[in-house]
Amino acid sequence: MEVRKRSMKIGIGIIIFFLIMFLISLFYTPYDPNEINSSIKFMPPSSKHIFGTDNFGRDIFSRIMEGSKTTFIVSFGAVFLSLFFGLLIGGISGYMGRYVDEVLMRFIDALMSIPGILFAIMLVSISGPGVKNTIIALGVMGIPYFSRVSRSGFLQIKKMDYVKASNAKGAKGLHIALFHIIPNILEQLIVAVTLSLSTTIISEAGLSYLGLGVQPPNPSWGRMLKESQAYFYKAPWYFIFTGLTLTLMVFGFTLLADGLRDRRIKRAGK
Repeated sequence: MEVRKRSMKIGIGIIIFFLIMFLISLFYTPYDPNEINSSIKFMPPSSKHIFGTDNFGRDIFSRIMEGSKTTFIVSFGAVFLSLFFGLLIGGISGYMGRYVDEVLMRFIDALMSIPGILFAIMLVSISGPGVKNTIIALGVMGIPYFSRVSRSGFLQIKKMDYVKASNAKGAKGLHIALFHIIPNILEQLIVAVTLSLSTTIISEAGLSYLGLGVQPPNPSWGRMLKESQAYFYKAPWYFIFTGLTLTLMVFGFTLLADGLRDRRIKRAGK
């Protein structure tokens, strides 16, 4: 258990580091992320360019900082969208039960029958690439997961005596959901959000890698990986630093999610 606690702290530390990078990138980067300088292209890591430069002479560290904005905005936007509609559908399904539950869950089953990333690729291909459409595509992709989590929580909590007592006093369904059920499944939802963030970051990078996410010249870690692939032997630092950044961020959210899940299981076992 001590190892798990340590891992959770490491995850929190990694996330805080990237959050600070994101906040700083809002008003400062060492160089203009999109500034082209052919005289310094493929420059290896140095004191001036700590991650080196790419095939256009752009500072890789500055582009990674700028790309953190894309990662945070898209991943958090998509997960919020998934959570909102997933909680709405799962909550109605779990609270109402019977025919409403059957109809809504068959709709969710239909969404789940399509591989998530393929569904996102299809949506982005139809609506066009860009930040907004990527958020919508990844958000829709995550709705079934949050619907299942929310439904499970509602089914469990609505059987509790305090919920039945509130219902007997004439409380409406919305009041019961907001003040009795959701607060009691909040920890479960937080774990689901944290897990979903790590998978959404990977999915966003995958879409950008395929050219369906954020478009140039705006940097995205997935697109940077795609660009660096062609120059792996000539400028390996481009691929290595970009790949490590993406891996580290996903690793941080995974450690945090595992720690939160273990803490929840421990509390439930008491």
